[in-house]
Amino acid sequence: MDETLPPRKRPRGIYLLPNLFTTAALFAGFYAVLSATQNRFEAAALAIFAAMVLDGFDGRIARITHTQTDFGAEYDSLSDMVAFGVAPALVAYHWALGELGKIGWLAAFVYTAAAALRLARFNTQVGIADKRYFQGLASPSAAAIIASGIWTASDLGVEGSDVSWFAAFLTAGAGLLMVSNFRYQSFKQLNLQGRVPFLLAVGVMLGFAVVFVYPPLVLFLLALTYAISGPAWTLMVIRQNRAKRRREML
Repeated sequence: MDETLPPRKRPRGIYLLPNLFTTAALFAGFYAVLSATQNRFEAAALAIFAAMVLDGFDGRIARITHTQTDFGAEYDSLSDMVAFGVAPALVAYHWALGELGKIGWLAAFVYTAAAALRLARFNTQVGIADKRYFQGLASPSAAAIIASGIWTASDLGVEGSDVSWFAAFLTAGAGLLMVSNFRYQSFKQLNLQGRVPFLLAVGVMLGFAVVFVYPPLVLFLLALTYAISGPAWTLMVIRQNRAKRRREML
């Protein structure tokens, strides 16, 4: 008598709720590209920020509802590639980089390829890397630099052709930071469900007030500050290690 059990059938279908948010983020990235082709760059930048908000919800909803799947993780990664890899590069190209010819599309491609490499590296390090840090600038943060920069310039009436070289430097630089080994705080260790000091709550409210004073410029400065924090923190750690070695040699 053969007592071997028949192979279990793989459950069909997908969980709808978290994947709805992933699809919405994907659509926001797609809409950003369409808006850029119509020279609606402020709308394109806002669509990228909308994708960031939606991308932050899908994973949390999957964890809260216990609907995490391999399919959802792969779908989220592909959505991130479109919304934070392809869309920012094409929006930047239509806005300013196209004026530079080959240099322009090269800067856009560097960003896109770096986003793909960054996502691939992140996927292979799931469950291994320290969750407190990101290795390299996260793709949504890199996209925030591009989107907030274009939003600020559009709001101030600055034409992309006037700052094309700066845009190329910013786009390629954001791409290179994504594939760098600089460590960035992930802020995943923050407990948003527990109690916090009253002063911290006041600080958060003041932070929102500062952002609403002039959203595009404040978000651009915040994105740049976070991007610079990785190299600055790494250099600080290197200096501290060198000073420690010198003290041990004395």
